[in-house]
Amino acid sequence: MARDEKKSVNRKAEIISAAIEVFAETGYYRATTAQVAERANISQPYVFRFFATKEALLLSALELSWERIQQSFKQVVETAAGPEELESDLIEAYKEILSAHTNETYLQMQAQTMREEPIREAMRNGFREVHRIVLDAFRQKGLSNPGERTFLFLARGMLCNISWALDMPELIDRGV
Repeated sequence: MARDEKKSVNRKAEIISAAIEVFAETGYYRATTAQVAERANISQPYVFRFFATKEALLLSALELSWERIQQSFKQVVETAAGPEELESDLIEAYKEILSAHTNETYLQMQAQTMREEPIREAMRNGFREVHRIVLDAFRQKGLSNPGERTFLFLARGMLCNISWALDMPELIDRGV
């Protein structure tokens, strides 16, 4: 990769990171690309060099957040010793993501309520892939009732998000 190309890729990643922070803190609809540019220490026109619209920037941020979860879960599936460890290892991986990438979780939670079709489609695709990874893993490890266990796993994950966002640990103190 050429030096300018690498710099461009890094700058794009910096803009996405800044957007995640701004969107999570301010809310997507109230946030501006000027705020994103300021957070990234660049000019607003430079943001538009990489992203034609604020929505395109949001879609890239959501894609990154889903990819992080998917890669983490795939790694757990590849390294889990047995069926007993699989679910608990997936839970731990998700807790690590919640802790290390707080703003991405806030961003996903916002995006779940947005009505714009491209955003809804990005959320459906991300969630669909996470569902597939977990269901396939539960099936491959021979867990009983893999469909039901996947449903409960994902439902607990959503409850974790709510508990964490509202600072209500009592919602998940049952060992999730």
